[in-house]
Amino acid sequence: MHMAKGDFVEVLVDAGSGSAREYVIEATRAGRSVEVRSSRTTVEVRELTRTGGVVRTARFVAPRVLAVVEHPKAA
Repeated sequence: MHMAKGDFVEVLVDAGSGSAREYVIEATRAGRSVEVRSSRTTVEVRELTRTGGVVRTARFVAPRVLAVVEHPKAA
C-alpha cells in the first residue's frame, strides 16, 4: 500500500521477555510516500520518493511483529 506525505506507519515488535517496542516510519517531505510489504519471513516499510527511489527502509522479522498500523494524514 502507498501512503502520502504526512502519513505514517507504526510497527509494534516483540522485544522479548514480555515487552514490546514501537517503531514509527513517516513520509517526511512533499512527494514522499510510505509503502508496506510483507511476506512470511519479513515485514518491510519503505519511504519512497516521487520517482520510486528508496529513501530509507525498515525491516522486521515477521514472527516478532505484533501489529502494523497505517495512519493516513488527517484531511
